[in-house]
Amino acid sequence: MSERVTPENAVEQYLASKKLDATQSTVNNHRYRLSTFIEWASENGFHDMNDLSGMEVEKFKNWKVERGNIGKVTLKNHLHTFRVFLRYCENIEVVPEGIADKVMIPVLEDGEDARSVFVSHDRAMEILEYLEKYQYASNAHVIWAILIHTGCRRSALYALDVEDWHSKESYLSFKNREGTPLKNRDDGERNATITKPNISEAVDDYINDKRHDIEDEYGREPLLTSSQGRLHGKTISKICYKVTRPCWYGAECPHDRDPEECEGAKYSGYSKCPSSVSSHPVRRSAITQHLNASVPLQIVSERVDCSPEVIEKHYREQNQEERREARKGYLDNI
Repeated sequence: MSERVTPENAVEQYLASKKLDATQSTVNNHRYRLSTFIEWASENGFHDMNDLSGMEVEKFKNWKVERGNIGKVTLKNHLHTFRVFLRYCENIEVVPEGIADKVMIPVLEDGEDARSVFVSHDRAMEILEYLEKYQYASNAHVIWAILIHTGCRRSALYALDVEDWHSKESYLSFKNREGTPLKNRDDGERNATITKPNISEAVDDYINDKRHDIEDEYGREPLLTSSQGRLHGKTISKICYKVTRPCWYGAECPHDRDPEECEGAKYSGYSKCPSSVSSHPVRRSAITQHLNASVPLQIVSERVDCSPEVIEKHYREQNQEERREARKGYLDNI
């Protein structure tokens, strides 16, 4: 490490390297985040990356905090990018080995890391198309397709038996039974039409080719299964966390995380991806899409087993323009 390398030069070398395997937006994000390191170095007379120490790294972090215009989540993201940058600098031998591990990233409390509680229709369809292409008629494919198309609860999906799928007429029967109660018990029973032929075909193929031929302790044949029995509700949630991670279906990580380091990329940590969601936000997204498609509120209410009042209060994610568009079709005769 005899050659003198300034922070500005090191950052530019890093960004030039990122252009080989990252989008321009990612490069721009990293440039913005690392600009504060250059600013700090200039203000504090730090001119040689060879001199970077754990104390200097900590001074830089504290400087960012003391400026008072950065939240804890943003600070975590910026410091993560800074650590990735320092690992690059280690590889090209312009900083002391191990310096990247000196970056102490704050630990966030549960719920503090802002998580999207809504999946846009475009994103939902992108995930569905990916599943249809690469994991056709798998548990994940059928789970995602039914959730996003019917807006049912996880408990209702868990309760489905093979006999609840009416292939010829293409609809599902949600029934309240011993061992698999619906949230609203008998009042929650209803039939939900599957209007998309590709989803109906996937359910048929899943039952015929992929489903484990087993019965549960009540002598019933669950629709969704693993080799151990009826697919557990927690497994349904884990699948939702898995498939809603942008890196999983080929989208760019909006959090500038390195998949090799990201805890959300590991089997045990899917839920730790800030973009991943459980089954409940998928239900919210499905309900919103029904409303955006001008399905009357009362029909949506019956289909998803939720009162109009609760839908309006807790599930309706439409903005004002989406609501105007949804109303427009009913105003032709005025």
